[in-house]
Amino acid sequence: MPKGWPVAILLLGLLAAADAPRDPHHGRLMEYADASGSLRPVRSRSDWKIRRAQIVAGMEAVMGPLPARDPKPPAVEVAEEVRAEGYIRRKIRYEAAAGDWIPAYLLIPNQRKGRLPAMLCLHQTTKIGKGEPAGLGGKPDLHYAAELAARGYVTLAPDYPGFGDSPPDYDAQVYSRGFASTTMKAIWNHMRAIDLLQSMAEVDRRRIGVIGHSLGGHNTLFLGVFDQRVRVMVTSCGFNSFPKYYGGKIAPWGQTRYMPRVESEFGSDPARMPFDFPEVLGALAPRAVFINAPLGDTNFEVSGVKDCVRAAEPVYKLFGKPQRLVAVYPDAGHEFPEAIREQAYAFVGRMLR
Repeated sequence: MPKGWPVAILLLGLLAAADAPRDPHHGRLMEYADASGSLRPVRSRSDWKIRRAQIVAGMEAVMGPLPARDPKPPAVEVAEEVRAEGYIRRKIRYEAAAGDWIPAYLLIPNQRKGRLPAMLCLHQTTKIGKGEPAGLGGKPDLHYAAELAARGYVTLAPDYPGFGDSPPDYDAQVYSRGFASTTMKAIWNHMRAIDLLQSMAEVDRRRIGVIGHSLGGHNTLFLGVFDQRVRVMVTSCGFNSFPKYYGGKIAPWGQTRYMPRVESEFGSDPARMPFDFPEVLGALAPRAVFINAPLGDTNFEVSGVKDCVRAAEPVYKLFGKPQRLVAVYPDAGHEFPEAIREQAYAFVGRMLR
């Protein structure tokens, strides 16, 4: 939070319980609130810095605050190691905080020359969690950790709380540690995963990205907002604007496994939410983002994705990097088709070359 900014201004007045719906201007990224609360145009990168700080504050109003960074790389334990075609797959766990172990798969290419780029690979809503991107599940289109490892990337696929090998009482684990949402706990876990990748001798710490589908798709974006070390993001079927999420019925976002304040503080009302996905996209600029938004995705209706992209485009133009925001709209359902994955991998390669 920028020093000297009143909380009420940074949160745009949304931390207090709103008695009536209001227009939060989430789609108007090129405006920011000044110290008096008046909206002013974003004309410079300095203006955008203020707007971005207000976006982050709005996200923390729902997710809870990001804990202070731990300067030490996480401890790692290896449970098993398997040689697959083109890479070694290790089943590991890493310590996000004292006694807080995160299960994951770490895939390291067999053929290495120098330090390699790395990709954090976040899974969709599936019981096996990390096993799907690592190539152990029944959906080949979601085996992106394995596919990227075969292409020469070090990949790390952790469990989201409550999936895979994470504790079944994940909610007690999350909230007893002081987190206000499982979403923020996942962001913290994923930042510690980036810490782990940067500590590895095999990894070029300057060339790290993140990819995810569905649950992993929006967590890709959330991580990118809070962790500037992420150079490139691939989000598949992961978001649209809140007013177009099932016609504005955003109560599912308020589940314990996501952000309970969506319901408890903001009444599951899109008009009362302190942030929306147009702002999340804009907050990633000027870093690279590839979006897969199928025309037939019934989870995240495509026009709501296009609204977000249109809103974020002026921010990328402000930085002179419009080519770094790419969205494709295949004729498919809630899927990550092979042809689109190939486009995404090529995009990642260009951004991390």
